[in-house]
Amino acid sequence: MIDIGISKLALIGAVALIVIGPEKLPRVARTVGTLIGKAQRYVSDVKAEVNRSMELDELKKMKESVETAARDVEKSVQTASRDFEKDWREATDFESDYDGGGVGTHAGDFNGFDSHSAVTPAYQNPGKNFRLKRGAVPRWYKARAGVRTHVQSGAARVARFRPKR
Repeated sequence: MIDIGISKLALIGAVALIVIGPEKLPRVARTVGTLIGKAQRYVSDVKAEVNRSMELDELKKMKESVETAARDVEKSVQTASRDFEKDWREATDFESDYDGGGVGTHAGDFNGFDSHSAVTPAYQNPGKNFRLKRGAVPRWYKARAGVRTHVQSGAARVARFRPKR
């Protein structure tokens, strides 16, 4: 910045002492110190703002590169899925082309074997009824085990277990 040596500072201090006077010199020095501190804070704020803007530009560039990479990955996944679907169609078309030559057979039958019934069994009703109880638990057992048999609000439960005065 400014090239000021010790001799120049001593000369400026002597002139300031003569011009301002010894009684006002400490107050002027404090004022100059606060102004220099404010200037340094302002310069540091400007530097921080410049650094933030540079980092923001770098983040924008990084975001753009990540977005382009994501687009490339998405395109590659789409092409791979299209290829897989095409291969799948070709494979399933090959199986449906081979009927076995019999009358009354459909795709998936092979020598009288129905592949659909082997994969998914027929539905069978479990025969359960939630209204019918299978077994009854005695009340004394429920009381001993602490099973709730009646609905009780939270406030009633708090009042029930509140200590006696």
